[in-house]
Amino acid sequence: MHQKRAGTIIALVVCGFVLFCSPLSAAAAKPRARELGVPFDGRPGVFNAITDVAGVEVGHTTLISGSGPLKVGVGPVRTGVTAILPRGKSNLNDSVFAGWFSMNGNGEMTGTTWVDESGFLEGPVMITNTHSVGVVRDAVIQWRVQHGPPDDSGYWWSLPVVAETWDGELNDTNGFHVKPEDAFHALDSAHGGAVEEGSVGGGTGMICSEFKGGIGTASRVLKVGGSRYTVGVLVQCNDGIRSQLRIAGVPVGKEIQEGADRKQYQDKDLGSIIIVVATDVPLVGQQLKRLARRAALGLGRNGSFSGDGSGDIFIAFSTANPGADKPTGVHQVSMLANDQLDGVFLATVQATEEAIINALVAAETMTGINDKTVIALPHDRLREVLKKYNRLAK
Repeated sequence: MHQKRAGTIIALVVCGFVLFCSPLSAAAAKPRARELGVPFDGRPGVFNAITDVAGVEVGHTTLISGSGPLKVGVGPVRTGVTAILPRGKSNLNDSVFAGWFSMNGNGEMTGTTWVDESGFLEGPVMITNTHSVGVVRDAVIQWRVQHGPPDDSGYWWSLPVVAETWDGELNDTNGFHVKPEDAFHALDSAHGGAVEEGSVGGGTGMICSEFKGGIGTASRVLKVGGSRYTVGVLVQCNDGIRSQLRIAGVPVGKEIQEGADRKQYQDKDLGSIIIVVATDVPLVGQQLKRLARRAALGLGRNGSFSGDGSGDIFIAFSTANPGADKPTGVHQVSMLANDQLDGVFLATVQATEEAIINALVAAETMTGINDKTVIALPHDRLREVLKKYNRLAK
């Protein structure tokens, strides 16, 4: 198998045959958690994805090549990059109000000092593997210089937000296989509509609750004061231990023991999760920090206790109030009253819970370095366990 940089098209060369598939069509063919009968509360948007928030675009670059023993710098390679653009590619210099939160800080999300200070997110949110944060960060600056004019103040200035989770169990992570062009491709291929999930983009080499993990997304539609709003969540899940995994309140991890790696984990949460929350509810920075904190409750519903070895870092942004970051003048912004935030908080918790399970359901069994294999969550067994506890929705 030869390495290909893939986003809108994935090309695999296997035994001399070239196989092409579109992740959008592949995603459509895969069942999602709801389709398997997992019961969730709340009303999802059209795509049940972060892209249900108007303007948000998501792109991936997926890097898969090689097999067998680890040869640093050669492979096997199981990694990638994911890009989330709050206002899409056409409005790069229109920042969004944002806030972030670290549930446990054994991880990295660059650019957050300025998010705290300014209350704004300037540019995309990128997610990759731990040792590729630097190259992706620098690539975002280069990409923005190439794809748009200076900001309204006249500066080519950027402090990109780049987050990570560790893929070194399956990927030659010290081989530094993510290159600037991979970040460029994730950004250039970003789109609205259905979002590819599972072992794609930054989530390619990730492990979640000792099952194969990766990218997942979900959304909720709600009404506040007569207005209709959307909350969308995207996760890169690489966290959790099998014994604690719960789905729809059911102890799925204790019931499905096949493939559990007791020697590796020993009931220690050694992974991480990045959670990105998007909404069109008019919120300002401090309110969005509060929203980012609520993602922790959705994570907890699935059994996470945010262990010492886990980097659980969340960011939330609002696409309301376009133009609020203009460098001069007095700006009028809209802001939902704090007393009306409860429904938004609940939608965030619900969408986070479902996005994580969607990642587990979409991921496929993968063999990586030194022939280590991590199994996917078996769909039939999941349905059996939900039925046993009278929680199967259909």
